[in-house]
Amino acid sequence: MNTTTHDAAPLSTAPFPREDARSIARAFLPNHVLGNRYDYYYTLTKLRTDPLYPGVLQALRPTTAPVLDLGCGLGLLAHALRADGQALPFYGVDIDAAKIRRGRDVAARTGLADVRFDVLDLGAGMPDHRGSVAILDVLQYLTPERQRELLDSVIAMLPPGARLVIRSGLADDSSRSRTTRITDRLANLAGWMQERAKCYPTADGLRTQLEGAGLRTTLRPLYGDTPFNNWLIVGERT
Repeated sequence: MNTTTHDAAPLSTAPFPREDARSIARAFLPNHVLGNRYDYYYTLTKLRTDPLYPGVLQALRPTTAPVLDLGCGLGLLAHALRADGQALPFYGVDIDAAKIRRGRDVAARTGLADVRFDVLDLGAGMPDHRGSVAILDVLQYLTPERQRELLDSVIAMLPPGARLVIRSGLADDSSRSRTTRITDRLANLAGWMQERAKCYPTADGLRTQLEGAGLRTTLRPLYGDTPFNNWLIVGERT
């Protein structure tokens, strides 16, 4: 029986371990002392302040399936998985070729095993994969039609025991939702995000599609200490 819950096993509220965060961030330091340190500071801040990674790591621990990270950016999930002792094969794709290049360089320099990255526009196609899928802060950059198509495609990738893990801002009438929209717009204007947010999914829409495809589904807030309307949605093929 498919279920939706807001109070399944509680999400971890503990921050990402400080030493692990610093160790991962150091890998993104430039080779030259006068080089650009933006990736270092971004990574350190992201790991220390965003509850994303503790929540996603917790969601993936019960499975041994390979992980496809759609919109992987610099590949921080791969580093977080290894720091957490999870040796799941990792495949990350992103539209931003510069981030993929830097992600590859750092992964190679730090010796991450069973990790690969490719440049891919999710609006144009999907990679081949069989296993778990992570879609973290991506859905809002797609049209509603493309969101549904994407979710249908990744649901088909899930074997029994694999998990679909989504982190997304959700559309509702809360102040958190308004703050999320404004912040994403600023990230686009600043050039960190190449794409502008198109449409935020709703809790009911995600629940209906995932449960309709036979996935056991949980939706839980993943605010942490942030002002954003972020939720963690996990669908499991049983």
